[in-house]
Amino acid sequence: MGTASQVNASVAQAKGFAAEVSGVDLKRDLNQTTLRLIEDELQRFGVLVFRKQGLSEAEQIRIAEAFGPLDGGLRKATGAPSRFSHEALIDIGNVALDGEVSAKNDSRLLSRLANQLWHSDSSFQNIPVAYSMLSAVVVPEHGGDTEWCDLRGAYEQLPEDLRQIAEGLVAVHSAFHSRRLLGDDQYTADQLAKFPPVRRPLVYQHPFDGRKIVHPSVHIESIDGMTVPEARLLVAELLEHVTQAAFVYRHQWQAGDYVMWDNRSTLHRGRRYDLQDRRDLRRTTTIERH
Repeated sequence: MGTASQVNASVAQAKGFAAEVSGVDLKRDLNQTTLRLIEDELQRFGVLVFRKQGLSEAEQIRIAEAFGPLDGGLRKATGAPSRFSHEALIDIGNVALDGEVSAKNDSRLLSRLANQLWHSDSSFQNIPVAYSMLSAVVVPEHGGDTEWCDLRGAYEQLPEDLRQIAEGLVAVHSAFHSRRLLGDDQYTADQLAKFPPVRRPLVYQHPFDGRKIVHPSVHIESIDGMTVPEARLLVAELLEHVTQAAFVYRHQWQAGDYVMWDNRSTLHRGRRYDLQDRRDLRRTTTIERH
């Protein structure tokens, strides 16, 4: 009998590497059997969708902690104030500290807009992150979808000439590179020092299934042994490949949705929406367990 049957859950493939899990109430069903099911399916797919969860802050933290220690992301450097009670709950949306919709020039909102560029969470840190979980509280009437791309499937269809170029290269990831691309460069020397650039292989193997992955994140500011123009053109070409429609799942949010994904095998980005329209999504991210 499969694990899904043991917990009365069903897993329906949505597109290639994404699946929707039904029959699981994460608030009450989070036992070892359910955890094993979810982690197994995350390894199999990469993105899992749970509908109608409606989680509180405390519930979201408790669920995330079941999958590993939590990472606070860029806020560890910026020290930006939060409207949440737990430091590992990351604000993804346009809600100000007073609960109103943020002004367009709000520095916290400007930093979050970098989430609309293709990336994996915290690839700019030395600590290896594993999963991210996003809970939808309020969604805009139009737009604001999230897209993921399948880096394992994309590598397997990577043209041979690009594969030979990318293999063995080491990319330099910076927490602030994507922000600078959008004109957000108001960071102090102390903040910059808390997240120095880190080096990661451009091509690597997934730690569970051994499949190869090509990882052209927008956090990459340079590649060792290449000029900056060469490196950024290569990243752009690789991004063009991995974000083809065949490798992309687009999620249209509903309030109460909870989506989990594996940062090691996917990139993701938010999509444009009217910044006057309230969007309240909350993220947690886990560190790899050894």
